[in-house]
Amino acid sequence: MALAFDEFGRPFVIIREQEQKTRLRGLDAQKSNISAGKAVARILRTSLGPKGMDKMLQSPDGEVTITNDGATILEQMDVDNQIAKLMVELSRSQDYEIGDGTTGVVVMAGALLEQAERLLERGIHPIRIAEGYEMASRIAVEHLEQIANKFEFSATNIEPLVQTCMTTLSSKIVNRCKRSLAEIAVNAVVAVADLERRDVNLELIKVEGKVGGKLEDTELIKGIIVDKDMSHPQMPKHIEDAKIAILTCPFEPPKPKTKHKVDIDTVEKFQNLREQEQKYFDDMVQKCKDVGATLVICQWGFDDEANHLLMHRNLPAVRWVGGVELELIAIATGGRIVPRFQELTPEKLGKAGLVREKSFGTTKDRMIYIEHCANSRAVTIFIRGGNKMMIEETKRSIHDALCVARNLIRNNCIVYGGGAAEISCSLAVEAAADRHPGVEQYAIRAFADALDSIPMALAENSGLQPIETLSAVKSQQIKDNNPWCGIDCNDVGTNDMREQNVFETLIGKQQQILLATQVVKMILKIDDVISPSDY
Repeated sequence: MALAFDEFGRPFVIIREQEQKTRLRGLDAQKSNISAGKAVARILRTSLGPKGMDKMLQSPDGEVTITNDGATILEQMDVDNQIAKLMVELSRSQDYEIGDGTTGVVVMAGALLEQAERLLERGIHPIRIAEGYEMASRIAVEHLEQIANKFEFSATNIEPLVQTCMTTLSSKIVNRCKRSLAEIAVNAVVAVADLERRDVNLELIKVEGKVGGKLEDTELIKGIIVDKDMSHPQMPKHIEDAKIAILTCPFEPPKPKTKHKVDIDTVEKFQNLREQEQKYFDDMVQKCKDVGATLVICQWGFDDEANHLLMHRNLPAVRWVGGVELELIAIATGGRIVPRFQELTPEKLGKAGLVREKSFGTTKDRMIYIEHCANSRAVTIFIRGGNKMMIEETKRSIHDALCVARNLIRNNCIVYGGGAAEISCSLAVEAAADRHPGVEQYAIRAFADALDSIPMALAENSGLQPIETLSAVKSQQIKDNNPWCGIDCNDVGTNDMREQNVFETLIGKQQQILLATQVVKMILKIDDVISPSDY
């Protein structure tokens, strides 16, 4: 790097320790950035679609994750390159905002970068490419709105929602049970949704998993499951019309907050202390009985004496229940969380039609079901599966399905999947390119080619001839002028995505195109990379 001199001929420092920094500038910087982005997209390309492959990731502590969810793969990969980190952020933002389409958005960004590299080699300025991409993305998003269909559904007719969730689940490991899982996801969302305001609070849906059983045993419980058992084995396991006291105070005598010491020098004093403690426990249990509670759920533990007393007074109890679960139980049963025994009143008790303890398999694992609650707006999806990895992957799949159902309630427009929407956008963008004079039209055409990469990857992953299949579907779309011809990944024998019931949400697709374009513009605008060299 050249030294700079002032007017007296003395050298001065512009970049400190510049000989220890590596620096890429101009076209070299752009090419290295593009190749990093393409490398990440290449990893996810094979995971796209219903026939996509899964990735197996091992964390540093030896835990294994098997998944084909784009966001999870990139999250678990230990990415070092800064541009690759941008791609990870890209899939994460798609996951946070939409919840689905995390693989497609990265593949799309990779294809745009690949096309940009060709244009850079032809000597087109990166800013002109970025502007062309911006125009093309606007054309594509508007075109998506034109080809979108509205979906009419109600609390009684949920079939359209189920069909869209099945499209999401068909690309996961759980696709053999996609119908039942889609129904569970939609019923859960409809149970907690506010259809007037078109709003869904996904925090009210708790997803629990337990190893054992089979995937088909997964169920939706209109209530809460707590992974605990009754504090005493002889307490009743089945309580009907339960009145629940939800406590965050421990069942034990109060301890001073300051340091303290109790001197006991006679037997009488010890007896006295013992009786005081017993009376204290007695009062606590009596207070719970007086307000009419038939079940106590406590955030803290209690010792054997309190346990014995509760058992003796026929007051079933559950201890060590976490704070989040307590809140959900309070929401579901309509109760209040009580921090002190003095504040316990009959109005603050939660009500549930049935509380039961259920044991699983031969492992003596037990869980408590709180069902038929006063407020049925908190539900639990309980997943069963052969091993821990299967349950984790099912949880991720259910999360995607829940997000899709939520998006459809917020905005009930859909486009057709199987690459149909991308091919239709590609044709619209291609047609619009000729109307733009100047160098941008090359970038707009490149954008149209990049849109084709998603249907191409779908065809490739399904074992079809990619170029042949894509050109056949494209010509069919042009000939019949219908935007629902896509890639027949499941070999059904028809390219009509309406017949195959392959739907995707409009906002998910638009978000994919906009996010991918934003990130690619950002990468193209970098022309100087200064990084500390590795020691």
